[in-house]
Formats: sequence, C-alpha cells, structure tokens
Amino acid sequence: MLKTVVFPMMTFLLGQTLMAQEIILERKAPVSQVYKEAVEAEDALPMNDLNIEFGYVLYQTEINTDTESEELELENVRDYAVVYVDGKLQGTLTDKGKKLAIKADPGNHTLQFYVENIGRITYGPEITDNSKGLFGTITLAGNDLRNWKMIPLNVRNYPLKDLVFERRASDGIPGFYEGQFELNQSGNRYLNMTGWGMGEVWLNQKYLGSYWEEEKQQSILIPSEDLISGKNELVIFELKNNQQKKISLSPTPVFK
Repeated sequence: MLKTVVFPMMTFLLGQTLMAQEIILERKAPVSQVYKEAVEAEDALPMNDLNIEFGYVLYQTEINTDTESEELELENVRDYAVVYVDGKLQGTLTDKGKKLAIKADPGNHTLQFYVENIGRITYGPEITDNSKGLFGTITLAGNDLRNWKMIPLNVRNYPLKDLVFERRASDGIPGFYEGQFELNQSGNRYLNMTGWGMGEVWLNQKYLGSYWEEEKQQSILIPSEDLISGKNELVIFELKNNQQKKISLSPTPVFK
C-alpha cells in the first residue's frame, strides 16, 4: 500500500517540477532610444567604414514603388538583415538569400534594413573579404537605391536602467521588451526562444546571451545564481518583430 500511495505523489511532484513558467512581456522601449549618430552617403557603406566592429546598424532610404510587389535585390548582406517598409516587416535577408519581394501600395515609402554583424572571419581564405553590413549594389525593381542614412545601434552597451518602457503599442518596429516574474522553482532554467527571431537577452540587468531562430538550439541558459528570490526582470531586444507577447522558462534545453 505504501508504494501505491507514494508513486502517484512522486509522479505529481515530478509533473510540478517540469512545468514551464510563463512570462508576459507587457512593456516596450523602441529601438530609436539607442540610436547613435547617423551617417549619410549616396551609397550604403559597410560597417567597416562606420567604425563598427560588431553589432547592429540601421540602413534607411526612401523608395517609390509603381506596383504592389517589387523585387528587392542586394549584392552583399553580412550577415543578417531584417527588412521593414513603413514599419511593416517584409522579411529577412542573408548572404545566401539576397532577394525579397517588397509588398506595398504604389507610392513613396521608407525602406529600412536592421542589419547584424554576427562576427568577423579570423581564418581561412575569406579573411581578406571581411566587410560587414550592406555594401555593393542595392536595387528595387532593377533601379539602384541611393541616398542612404546609416544609424549604428548601441544595443549591447546601452544602460538598461536608462531605457524608457511603456505599455506595448501595436507597432511593428524592433525594440526592447520587458517583463517581470517571480521565481516559483529553484535550479537552472532555460529561456525558450521559440517563435522569436534574433536578438539579445538580459536578466536583472545582467547580459545572458544572444539568440537566432536559424540555430538548432532555441534556448538560453539562466544559471540558478542569476535568478533571485522574488521579482526578476527580463529584457529582450528583438530585431525581427514576430509580435511575441510571452515567453517561458523551461527546466531543460530547447532544440528545433
């Protein structure tokens, strides 16, 4: 009888231990808060020419479309670009996929590329071709795009305490998302990034790491010593706005 009673209790407790904890991200700070000084040029400049070794740059220009769908094509994308038109997500580009259909009503629009330099090549034959960002020819419907504004984004080093968070609006631009939760279980946890695009994560103003939807592992380790008893603050910088409003803590790593 003892085994019959204890076994269901153990099963119940195990189920409680493995249950994911959900976090609601209710507030947002727009990416414009971490803009650095803009550089303007006729052609898009690589990050090297902007003195950017790693991180993010916003490339922006004005376009005029004649039809509701026109093909955008880039000569070089290093390493990842998220494309917006008038604040509406159009898609993503990499150096292996440099074409994208731009969908917008005919007329004048603002075209934006939020570009991340994932890292420098430090070995092999490509070390001499180590430019990052957008450079070379950029065309829309076969026409060259000119008159670029390039704005470095101070994402990694901006003091989180200086960000101004407000209740989330329904805009589609990138930004910092903030949510709070109380720890209800002990031990290491993994932040399940499934459904998010690309960005960076902080817990209690300590940097945890980066994520990308293309990677096999879709979680970030949160060591138990970084979790505090009581209220914890989670901040996520998201480049590709997939309109995610919640995230969960998992007791185990998450893979595709």
